[in-house]
Amino acid sequence: MNDSRPGSAYSTVQVDSHETHVTEKYFAKRKASTDWQRYVFTCITAPQRFRLLCVWALSLCIGSMTHSANAADPKTVLKPDTIDLGDRPALLQSLLPDGDLKAQLADCDLSAASPQRFSIAHRGAPLQFAEHTREGYLAAARQGAGIIECDVTFTQDHELVCRHSQCDLHTTTDILNTTLASQCRVQPDYNASAPFANVECCTSDITLAEFQSLRGKRDGANPRARTLQDYFSGTPGWQSDESLDYATLMTHADSIALFQQLDVGMIPELKAPLVDMPFNGFSQTDFARKMIDEYRTASIESDQVYPQSFDLDDIRFWRKTEPDFASQLVFLDDRYRSSTFDTSNAASWQPDMRALQKAGVAILAPPIWMLLTLDKQGQIVPSDYAKAARASGMALVAWSLERAVDVSAGGGWYYQSIAPAIDDEGDLLTVLDVLMRDVGVTGIFSDWPATTTYYAHCMGDSS
Repeated sequence: MNDSRPGSAYSTVQVDSHETHVTEKYFAKRKASTDWQRYVFTCITAPQRFRLLCVWALSLCIGSMTHSANAADPKTVLKPDTIDLGDRPALLQSLLPDGDLKAQLADCDLSAASPQRFSIAHRGAPLQFAEHTREGYLAAARQGAGIIECDVTFTQDHELVCRHSQCDLHTTTDILNTTLASQCRVQPDYNASAPFANVECCTSDITLAEFQSLRGKRDGANPRARTLQDYFSGTPGWQSDESLDYATLMTHADSIALFQQLDVGMIPELKAPLVDMPFNGFSQTDFARKMIDEYRTASIESDQVYPQSFDLDDIRFWRKTEPDFASQLVFLDDRYRSSTFDTSNAASWQPDMRALQKAGVAILAPPIWMLLTLDKQGQIVPSDYAKAARASGMALVAWSLERAVDVSAGGGWYYQSIAPAIDDEGDLLTVLDVLMRDVGVTGIFSDWPATTTYYAHCMGDSS
């Protein structure tokens, strides 16, 4: 998903989650990345309020290293025999205030946890893994994501690849450390005091073969760096260890093949091109058609695919030309970009709900904050927007849990409408509970699918 707030994926530097920031601040004191005795000592000696978070992050690091070894052979898959939710859901449950939700989750039997369609992997599992990489997708499947996302853009030779933005290669891959840096739209200026301040590298700058020569990394960089090493050190969780820092990039076709092996639903987003269209004869309709064609080529049934776009024209085009997919078309609602938008004022929702239905929207997908508000007692409840959307007959999906959570700022951008109710990260489970039970969403995108899988497994029959 896209948003225009500081620290979003549109920014040069990604704002990572609060708990990861805290634990990395402690881990930064211990430079030997493979000396786990030092890490354990750091956790033990950390202030008590950070200790659980520190232990959780340590478990993630160990899991990441183990997975890197297991994923070394790209031909080895695949569908996990068991779901591994890790320690984070239990941590969030422990932070909940005493009450029915905390008690019900505590009593939940996790031994039979299974993949949940409610749990949608947002770009994979980017809370810990490089987004839109094989490793991140496999992690999402292990965490029980029932649907996994590939954001779809294109290369110079019109081939489709998985990237959140057409122009994010400088912060999500190693392109600047290769000869392909000379092909970037905006190259580093090594005569400047901050050579990377304005750098920009796009998939449309390179061919498919060149894209496949790159390696993925977690989204982030230090734009004020003077050296390339310092630039990469701005990546969240950066270890300066190639076996840990890099992952395998995916074409759109690669993602389809992998998701088919993993037996998960597929939710591709047609990304807005950041080049003038048509691009060397490749039009927007060519782009939209090619995305669907790649599912047909792979013999994927339409009921396994949920095509998404922020552009209603794409929805209209698919509805007209791809009737088999019409019942699963997802409109990513960015009407909030209007300066007059108000979730409590239907007149500000333009186009209105009826117009969206007429355009062919089957599933409406707004950010979490648009669906929630606070009542007079300060409790989280459905917004007027949520009630109207539900009444319209469109299904609802929300985005994105576990992304850029900042409890010091009421949760951050994704929770802005309920900020006074967000005291700690346990409140994410309260948000999930209201979204499923009261708003009636059918799925939630998450940067760490284990959390949404956990909730859906434990509470899915309690609506």
